[in-house]
Amino acid sequence: MSFLSRIFGSPLFGKRRDDRAQVRPLWHRIVEIAREKQWYADCGVADTVPGRFDAITLVLSLVLLRMEGEDALIEPSVRLTEIFVEDMDGQLRESGVGDVVVGKHIGKLMSVLGGRLGAYREALGQDEAAMVEAVTRNVSLAESGDPARVARQAMVLSGQLAALSAEDVLAARIAR
Repeated sequence: MSFLSRIFGSPLFGKRRDDRAQVRPLWHRIVEIAREKQWYADCGVADTVPGRFDAITLVLSLVLLRMEGEDALIEPSVRLTEIFVEDMDGQLRESGVGDVVVGKHIGKLMSVLGGRLGAYREALGQDEAAMVEAVTRNVSLAESGDPARVARQAMVLSGQLAALSAEDVLAARIAR
C-alpha cells in the first residue's frame, strides 16, 4: 500500500467509497455465466481469448439491455460498464500492453461493446434468425460452433433476465 493511499484511506480523511461495490457481485456473476461450459462445449464458442471476450460481452450486453429498461438500474448499469473497463484495462496490462496504448485499446473495446449492444438490442426485438445473424457477426466460434445454439442460449438468458426484478438483477440472482 502506498504512503498516500494509507494517508487518504485513513479514518482522518475517511475511507474512499467504492461507487461500484453494489454491482461487483453482478459483474462476477456475468463472468461466471460467460465461462459456463455450455457456451464452449455445447454451443462451440471458441475457447480462446477472443472467444472468451465475445462470451463476456454477449452476457454483459444482455444484462445491460435488461438494465436499460428500468430507471432504477440505469445508474448501476453505468457502474457495471466502469467495472468492465477496469477489468479489461487490467487484463490488457497483464497481457503486456503498455501504458501508452492501453487507452487506445480500451477505446476500441468500448466501441466493440457499444456495437454489440446495438446489434443484440435490434436482434432481440426481432426473431431467432436476427439473433443468429448478430451472433455470427459478433462471436468467435470454434470449427464445430453453432451460432444458432449460441443465439438460443442468449435468448433464454435474455428471457431469464427479463423475468427478474431490479433487486434480483442487482443482487446477481441470475439462475442458470
